[in-house]
Formats: sequence, C-alpha cells, structure tokens
Amino acid sequence: MEDKMNQMQMQMQTAVASFPTAVMQAKVAPAERVAVIADDDEFFRMALAAVLVQRCNFARVIQTGSYAEAIEAIEAEAHVTLALFDLNMPGMEGPALLHHLRETCDHLEKVAVVSASRRREDIIETLSAGAHGYVCKASGVQELSDALGQILDGRIYVPRMIADIAPAKDAAPALAVVAQDAPAAAHADAPALSPRQSRVLEMLVRGKSNKEIARELNLGAGTVKVHMAALFSKLGVANRAAAAVAGTRMLGA
Repeated sequence: MEDKMNQMQMQMQTAVASFPTAVMQAKVAPAERVAVIADDDEFFRMALAAVLVQRCNFARVIQTGSYAEAIEAIEAEAHVTLALFDLNMPGMEGPALLHHLRETCDHLEKVAVVSASRRREDIIETLSAGAHGYVCKASGVQELSDALGQILDGRIYVPRMIADIAPAKDAAPALAVVAQDAPAAAHADAPALSPRQSRVLEMLVRGKSNKEIARELNLGAGTVKVHMAALFSKLGVANRAAAAVAGTRMLGA
C-alpha cells in the first residue's frame, strides 16, 4: 500500500509542478464548479486540487487542513459542488459528521471521503452517513479521476476492493450485517422492483436523503420510508449503506 501511495504521489507531483496556482484563487461565477478539500497533508491537498482542476474541470479549489476550517470555508460559499474529507485529520471525529454536514448545508451538492484507511467499517460508515463515495488514497491518478467523475455524474462511488476486505472481528453487529449482505446482494440475480421502487433506489444510489427523495418524487415522508423498507427486503439488506452498494452494481452505476 505504501508503494502505491508513493507512486501516486510521484504522478501527482508532476501534475502539481505544472499546475497554475492562480486558478485556485480566481473568482468564479456561481455556475462554475467549486470544491473544498479537507486534509492535513498539505502536499496531498495540492495534488488533489490539481486533479480536480485539470481532470474534473473545477474552476476553484479551497484547501483546508481541518474539519473546522472546512466547515468555515463551505459556509462562506454560496454554492459548493464537492467537498472531500480525510478521515484522519484534526476535528474529524468519524464519518457521522458527514451526515450532519449534509443535513445542515443545503448549498453543498456532494460530499465524499478520500482516505488512506482501507478498513471495511470506515467505508460502510461513510456510505451510511450519506456520503457520495469513498476513495482510497492508494488509488492511482486515473482511478481517482474516474471515481470523482462518477460522483460528479450523480452516482455513489463504492470501491471495488470492498468485496475483498473481510469485516473486522470486533465490528459492530450492524456493520457485520452490511459487510455480509452487500456483496451477496451485488452478485445475486436482480430482484423485481416496481417502477416507483426502481426510481427510489436510483435516487438512493445518487446519495439523496429521504427528504430529498420525497420532495423530488412528490411523496410523503412516510411513503418514502415504506418504499425503503420494501427495497431493503427485496435486496436482502439491512440498511441504506448495503442498499447503496447493491443498487450501485444492480443499476450498473
């Protein structure tokens, strides 16, 4: 893993060397893409910013070194297209904070984690919190770009290696259920879903909350919960994280 991260840093260093710093400071129109990176590794922040601008067409990237700085930066913007968080940095007490962020910042479009952790529990907790994806820092530049592209296209990025990582022996019961159910659901024959259930699943995979699904489909909150329960039953999963993993693969996302 260390070798892969070193290789990625070398690839990114080339990108950073030719990266115009002024681009990240430029004033932009509201319609242009703005990102916030929260990571206490200054070099990785610069490298990730280069990828976002050069490969993902971001007009401005705001770099922060802690969770508190990231929140301050997000609140100062009228609109943020994407916020990327490391799990191991000052103020970041776990993926659950991402759920609070999504609930309180309506102008923040998408949230994802880019972390060195390969723990299955971290991945599952991140997806359960409503993040739009989990990307490992050991990924190469192309894989990282592809992952960010999928997230920006409205899909939830689930790292392929999740199926190869065994759950920790001391994992919480709920996480153990997800760890067992998600791969099975992903490879099982696709269940028969009603058109409405398919639409709800599609929006779940896109990272929409129950409130957002209800609003976009003109449904009551209780009706969305009923559809969710039916989806969990048909997919053979226990919660939203497992449903997102299964739905991502079932819908070919």
